[in-house]
Amino acid sequence: MSAPSAPAPIVVQKYGGSSVADLDKIRAVAERIAATVADGRRVIAVVSAMGNTTNELIALAQQASPAPDRRELDMLISVGERITMALLAMCLRDLGVAARSLTGSQSGIITDERHADAQVVEVRPDRLLQTVEDGTVAIVAGFQGVSRQREVTTLGRGGSDTTAVVLAAAVKAEHCEICSDVDGVFSADPRVVPSAAKLEDLPLEAAVELARGGAKVLFEDAVRYARDHGVRLTASSTFGPGSGTRLQVKDAPTKPVAVTSDHQLVAVSTSAADVWSLLAACGARVRSVEGGQAIVDIRNVHGELPDALEAQPVARVRAVASALAERPDRWHRAHDALQVDGIDVQAHGAAGDVVWWQVPAERLSDAVRVVHEALHRPG
Repeated sequence: MSAPSAPAPIVVQKYGGSSVADLDKIRAVAERIAATVADGRRVIAVVSAMGNTTNELIALAQQASPAPDRRELDMLISVGERITMALLAMCLRDLGVAARSLTGSQSGIITDERHADAQVVEVRPDRLLQTVEDGTVAIVAGFQGVSRQREVTTLGRGGSDTTAVVLAAAVKAEHCEICSDVDGVFSADPRVVPSAAKLEDLPLEAAVELARGGAKVLFEDAVRYARDHGVRLTASSTFGPGSGTRLQVKDAPTKPVAVTSDHQLVAVSTSAADVWSLLAACGARVRSVEGGQAIVDIRNVHGELPDALEAQPVARVRAVASALAERPDRWHRAHDALQVDGIDVQAHGAAGDVVWWQVPAERLSDAVRVVHEALHRPG
């Protein structure tokens, strides 16, 4: 009597808003998932809202209130992913592939109580595993979960990536594939630096630093969770050919230099009254404390910052490479090149694998190009 065969491996695939922007693209995603099933894999597909739906819903909320209540905001913006998941399930069924759509709460994603920027505290994947056990594709609404008080919560920018990674860890998936409109992670945004090269391999530690610096393909919470829980990640194109980028749990064989930028930052004085509670209440994330000011990420604020904070806009370029800060002979070339190009360096710093420069927002793209060229120059 032969031994029972091992169950087919589970893969988690995440499809971003540009990949599911309209019904034609959703049908193409369905065909891609069907091909994965035909290849002998069980699939959990995590989807974002279609195109710019989330931004449109946030804009609608801000028309209703300049500082929308964050609980009600979560109720509003969580609907975008639910639309996508249902449509994708319909398309898969038309292809003859069994599929079932599930919300974040139905998938067992439990979060803390913070609205519009919640953190995952637990995953209960029983229903997901029951769904995929017989080969049914589970389609999960990304970006959302439920708090222990049974409130709908959302996970902040990049939350669908976070959903995919936490589910991959919970079900012990073979790997997690982050699918978007670009084939992997590049040494800089190719729309800003045409000469930017795709990185075939990237250490997850470096990926965290790039995400913290504003890299659009990577989101900090997701990459950090993958690093901490040993999830194998690939960033790849949804539709085009290409090998993507492998994000390694351990050090990759190469230590590439990558440059990114961020203009969604503000500086606030740490001496302001109730500064930390005010920042937490509006969903801002403190990136660093430098002297008497905090550098704050405002992506998940979705409203007006309190006037008491006297926030000042900040734009920064960040370069990441192994022990880059320990090579001033190398990164000073970029520093000097910024000055030669007439870009005002308002502040700068270096530590570990990271060097950063604060520049005027209107010169941010120029600064990325200058730093990238200087750090990739031979010698």
